[in-house]
Amino acid sequence: MQRCLELAQRAAGKTTSNPLVGSVVVKNGKIIGEGFHPEAGQPHAEVFALRDAGENAQGATVYVNLEPCNHYGRTPPCSEALIKAKVAKVVTGMVDPDPRVAGGGIEKLKKAGIEVLVGVEEQACRRVNEAFIHRITKKQPFGILKYAMTLDGKIAATGGHSAWVTGKSSRNLVHQLRSTCDAVIIGGNTVRKDNPNLTTHNVTEHNPLRVVMSRGLDLPRECNLWHTDIAPTLIFTENNSNAFLQQELIDKGVEIITVAALTPKIVMEYLYQKELSKVLWECGGTLAAKAIADGTIQKVMAFIAPKIIGGTSAASPVGNLNLTKMTDALQLKEIEVKAIASDILIEGYLSIDNR
Repeated sequence: MQRCLELAQRAAGKTTSNPLVGSVVVKNGKIIGEGFHPEAGQPHAEVFALRDAGENAQGATVYVNLEPCNHYGRTPPCSEALIKAKVAKVVTGMVDPDPRVAGGGIEKLKKAGIEVLVGVEEQACRRVNEAFIHRITKKQPFGILKYAMTLDGKIAATGGHSAWVTGKSSRNLVHQLRSTCDAVIIGGNTVRKDNPNLTTHNVTEHNPLRVVMSRGLDLPRECNLWHTDIAPTLIFTENNSNAFLQQELIDKGVEIITVAALTPKIVMEYLYQKELSKVLWECGGTLAAKAIADGTIQKVMAFIAPKIIGGTSAASPVGNLNLTKMTDALQLKEIEVKAIASDILIEGYLSIDNR
């Protein structure tokens, strides 16, 4: 099953709105076939693994981290492929939360006389597909708030300078993280101050959709995000904002969505309709607080550098949440702490009800 998860993650960032799935075919204690789902519209992991195994798949055991599907979508059901291959046993990590499957694939295999074992390495399987699970069960993308701060909790110096808070190893890890995401969101202030690229910097060929939230569209005419030949850019703004710049950016290939009142919730609802699953928030403190308050953040990744910058007016990673007592503080759960060269990464969940 661990090998299934390794295979599944080879397609991280490329499968939305489908899950990450890997599959291994085992016979007489040896792996005779492997496969993973590369992208939506392509065959699923079990099909690739069965093809790899060929006729030897008959009587074999098939491992897969997610229940084989039982419905016709863009591809035929994997349960039918397993039955046709005459495998003896299927070991799956977890039941598929998608109502179109949700145990149906397992029942079909059992009725065909195939032994089925469910729940092997289930926690690890759920972690790999936490974004997919959240999107299916909560009807919204899975939001990750990422920020880098100094030891005294600052994301920039008093004058606004912020390059760089953390070291190169941490920044490389962020590039890898982006490669697994469907979109990255920032606010207009980050555009104006940092002129970011929001790409994976060639870690992989996949770059996420770059999303900017700007109510007044008071953005520079020239910046890295307007180069849409590198990666697509989408701007959310409010009605009647800066019509001249809107047209100029549209001519450059930037997509613009106007709404009456711009909020993180509205943005995530739109991205859900676009079938996106995993969204990374790399915004400043003001927008981060609004995103948390809107319930659009499920996971936090805080990079902490061993630096002290000071300054009573220096920006912090999360703005006002209107919490007046320490006992009201939002508590992260399932904490992981990692050393990234000289920096420290703390990961945790604001909500774990879907895991």
